[in-house]
Amino acid sequence: MKNTLASICEKTVFEKVFKDYSLLLRNFIYAKCGDVSKAEDYTQDAFVKLWNNCAKVPINKAKSYLFTITKNAFFNDYEHQKVVLKYKALKADRVNNEDPEFEYRQKEFQQELNNAINRLTDKQREVFLLNRIEKKKYKEIAEILDISVKTVEMRMSSALVSLRKSIKNYKI
Repeated sequence: MKNTLASICEKTVFEKVFKDYSLLLRNFIYAKCGDVSKAEDYTQDAFVKLWNNCAKVPINKAKSYLFTITKNAFFNDYEHQKVVLKYKALKADRVNNEDPEFEYRQKEFQQELNNAINRLTDKQREVFLLNRIEKKKYKEIAEILDISVKTVEMRMSSALVSLRKSIKNYKI
């Protein structure tokens, strides 16, 4: 690839560039996106763009051109997906908020759950809230309460059984 007089527009030169960089480019983008099919699509698109712009791209810049095109395409798609997901989340919130029955059932369930939690023994409630609300692991709870991990497991298990019995009208 040292020959600067050669043009990427020549079929043999383009094939050599493809042979030299296609696998490297595909592996590079695969590491970013984690999907072989998408990585191959990005790679193919980059080579199509290189072919369409072969007169403008010097042969010694072909590798960086390919990697830049591929990286930019990946990040553009990534940003687009973020927008799509944000829109779906907003739309889902609107749909949920517009359904009065859903809101009522949600509030009713939350009240029932709060009542069920309040009916737990103090020890069960303490372990349950530390685990489910404060996101503490059993080992951390055991250290905080100065009890064994097995005791934490037993209290959590009995708390869950009690909660399931208390709110049996709901599928959980």
